[in-house]
Amino acid sequence: MLLRTAGQFWERMGDMRVQLLYFDGCPHWAMLAERLREALDLLDEPSTIEHLKVDSQREAERLRFAGSPSILLNGTDPFTPPTSTVGLSCRVYPTPGGPSGSPTLEQLVGALRAEAR
Repeated sequence: MLLRTAGQFWERMGDMRVQLLYFDGCPHWAMLAERLREALDLLDEPSTIEHLKVDSQREAERLRFAGSPSILLNGTDPFTPPTSTVGLSCRVYPTPGGPSGSPTLEQLVGALRAEAR
């Protein structure tokens, strides 16, 4: 696992740049990290997940951080609605089972497949 602050330069590993953004104390980032790793493994995608800890509102604004946890696939958040707010807040994802702190495994697989095209 690569661990950095959001202010540090990212490294591209594998064919797809995969970043997980979170803030300290977020109760859902570990669950999203596990599901994201499982989704990548299911698709035989060798990408390394880069973990970026967002430490300030200023960083959140610079990164267009839509809440914790968030993922970026090649620099794009596949789950951000156009009207999302930016900042250090918890994020809720719409899932088939209702609101959740993380997308489902199936939603992540779909996002990864869409990005790979």
